[in-house]
This record gives sequence, C-alpha cells and structure tokens, in this order.
Amino acid sequence: MENRVYLEEAQQLPIIDDCDVLVVGGGAAGHSAAIAAARAGANKVIVLERYDFFGGDVTGGYVVMIPALSWRKYSMVRGLQEEWFSRLDKSAPEAYICPGLDEIGDTSAIKLDRWSLIHGCTMYKGALSDRLVRAPYYEPNQLKIELDLMVQEEPKIKTMFQCWGTKPIMENNVVKGVICESKEGRRAIMAKVVVDATGDGDLFVQTGAPTFEARDASSRADKTALVWRMGGCDFEGYARWGREHPDELTSFKQELVKVAGYSTSILPTERNDVVWFNNWLAGYNCGKVEDVTKTELIVRTSIRRIIRFCQNYLPIFFRNAFLYDIAPQLGARCSRRLDGEYVMTRLDFACANQHDDVIAWHSCIGHHNDGVPIEIPYRAILPKNVENLLCPGRHLSADDKAIDALNLIPQCVGTGQAAGVAAAVAAMSGTTTHNVDIKKVQSILCHEQDVPLPRQDNTNPELVKELEEYEYGTQTPMAKKIREEYGLNW
Repeated sequence: MENRVYLEEAQQLPIIDDCDVLVVGGGAAGHSAAIAAARAGANKVIVLERYDFFGGDVTGGYVVMIPALSWRKYSMVRGLQEEWFSRLDKSAPEAYICPGLDEIGDTSAIKLDRWSLIHGCTMYKGALSDRLVRAPYYEPNQLKIELDLMVQEEPKIKTMFQCWGTKPIMENNVVKGVICESKEGRRAIMAKVVVDATGDGDLFVQTGAPTFEARDASSRADKTALVWRMGGCDFEGYARWGREHPDELTSFKQELVKVAGYSTSILPTERNDVVWFNNWLAGYNCGKVEDVTKTELIVRTSIRRIIRFCQNYLPIFFRNAFLYDIAPQLGARCSRRLDGEYVMTRLDFACANQHDDVIAWHSCIGHHNDGVPIEIPYRAILPKNVENLLCPGRHLSADDKAIDALNLIPQCVGTGQAAGVAAAVAAMSGTTTHNVDIKKVQSILCHEQDVPLPRQDNTNPELVKELEEYEYGTQTPMAKKIREEYGLNW
C-alpha cells in the first residue's frame, strides 16, 4: 500500500491549566509520583489518567501480587509501596494476605508450611534457604478505593480521569507541558516538570529522546497478558494436592496450557475460594494495537473451555468453579523503553553496582543474586537530550534482559515516588531535572517518605553488615555466570 498522509489543519488549543508537576499516567509509577511530589512541597500537581481509576496494572490489570518487598529479615521496599498495606490494615484488613512485617525472614516449620503454598511468600528458587517473604496478595477493587483516598487527602493534587496525555509541548529540548485529549476535546496543560508515567514511553518517544524497542524473546517482558479470576475453588486443597502428587500436577499444568492455547497458570489470591489465572502470550508487544487486540480476544475466548477443563479433571477442587471476573485492562509488560543517562544491565545485579544518585534500593526477582537489593539510579529515569522530563516505571532505562526484573510493581512504585520528589525539588528550586539537587531528593525520600537507601545516615547497619558478609550476592552461581557472559574476571 502506498504511504498516504492526511495533513491536519493547524489549530489553537486552549491552555486549561498550569502546574508545578504534571504526571501523565496514574498507574503504580504515576500515582506514586503525584503523591510524592505533593508531599515533597510542590504547590500544584496534576495527574492525567486515561481510565477512571488509579493503579494501572495493579488495579486494572489484576496483577494482584506484589513480590519481594523484603530480603532476609529486612523490610527493603517501604515508602508508598508499604503504605498501601498499612492503610489496608486499618480500612480493609481482609483485602490482602501475606506474612506480616514482624514475620519477615521467619523460618519456623509451621509458618513455612502455610506460606509455601502461596507463591512468592517464601524465598523463590535460587535462594539459600526457605524463609518468609513480604509478598502481599490483594483485592484490586479494594486497592482502587485506597489509592483514590490517598490522592483525595492531598489538596495540592488535581486529578483528571478519562484524559489521555498525547503529545509533549516542546521548546527546543525542554518539555513545557502536554497536550491532552478527552470528551472535552484537545487541550493543553503547562508544567515546570512533566513525569511520563505512561509505561510505554508515549511522551518521551515524541521528544527525540533515545529509546529501545528490542525485547528479549525468552523473557517475561516479551509477553502480554489478560488476567482473569475463577471463583468457587479450593486453592489450598489444590496446592496441597499438588505438593503430594507432583507428577499429576505437572500433567494437569501441561494439559491446561494445551486447552488454553498459550502459557497460563493457576495462582492464589487473597481468598481461598478465588484463584488467579495469570498468562503469558509470547511475542506480543503491548504498544501495538494489533497485538493488544489479539491478546484480549485470544484470552477471553479461552476462558470457558479452561473452566470446563478444571471442573472435569480436578472436580474435588473446582467442581463449582465459575468465572469471577476479567481484568478491565490488558496486562502490559514491556514495549518501548528509555535509553537514558544510565542503562541498567544484568551487571547491576551480578556486580552489586553502587550509584551516588541511587533513588531506589530493591530486592528484585530474576538474575539471581538471591534477591540481594540492587540500586536503581536517578539517571535510569532521566532521558538524554531532553530537559524537565522524568520517566519512571516499567519503561525505565534498562537493556532487553535487565528490564525483566525491573518492571515489576515495586520498582514502578519506587522509581515513581523518587520521580515525584525530584520533580518537586526541581520545580520549587527553579533547577532542571538534569541539575536537580540529588542529595536533597535522597534526603526527602529517606527522612520524610520512609524510603530505605544505601549509604545514608539512617541506613540500617545490621543490614549493611549482612550484605557485606554475603558479598552482596555477587558469588551466587547466576551472578558468576552473568559476569562470564560479559567477559569480566572477578
């Protein structure tokens, strides 16, 4: 087909608002950025969200599990991420399950027996020994309510739902605002600092900032999903049966994949009578309309036959199974990514790289260093050649292999919170995102927003001692293998 074009007529757009910090996308990263910016001193924060709720994959994509918030006996991922659950403790304690903060690292037999049934709540494969891990499973609709309340408690935040940020407003290499579209038409919002929290780099790709498109075909990041839940189940009975009958469980899982036509698995939820079907459709890009459409149709048309299969072949656990609900939005994992001022690689795991501009310190799943916390630098959310734009979340700057362990919910929340603080500091001090006072950003994160970071005056010395004694996980077999792949002698 010939390349046809339509020349759009120039038009004047009304500027409907000005703000200190404009956050585009209200997912895990964007919601965190908006809250953090308001708490860090920004006078006015606007957040645009294309749906009518906050949370993105967390609440709309039904991820329903937050992995690896602890390492050994230490609570590693706090700040806004842990605040979600401290708030649910008070408002809706039945809305999530996981080992408590006071149980992190526990190795008692009775607790391990219970929590080992729940994926991620004991140390994952590759760890030296079993211990309890802070990995909450939650009810997404209850969390929607809590995220709403968090924003409504911050009078400096203005929320605009059903509003899609479509294009950055540029002056030379400086982002000055964003064009948005909604039922009210096409309009403009001006800002001192813009946070691209779209997850797919919808804004930064239009600024001229370098980007990555390639994804490792063998990775989780190269797969889309449409998550759904099945009620009328007995998950604990199913999990204990599987532990006692490993060959039959393997056969059941293999047949389940055949019935579905794609990789899928039964996982727990916060309720024993409801299970979570996560899935992995290989080779699809969540930034492509055709791939998104195929994912939605393939999964939805498979649900009825999957339920019938479960009812027929494991009736003791699934006889009364029924479709509970389907996630209202696609489970997006990875499309384009930022090629930022620092590109994270697997060497950040294998070598325990330290960064003076560290903004998040997370125990991550993947590239096994036994979950030892790794440092995420500010430069990984900072685009090259573009000013006053920050890009936290699942599109942060990482290569096609490292991104697999860096685009999960905790890293989205952590980098989003840091982006919000940095945006507020830059906006209120009159600096740019490239020369913002990173020490002030780190101080606010640590002392005012409960974010653990290394080499700060409140860093836990016991944790540092254990990390040093364990050589930061750099001597695990996987870490050694990664260094060998890069040709490094250690």
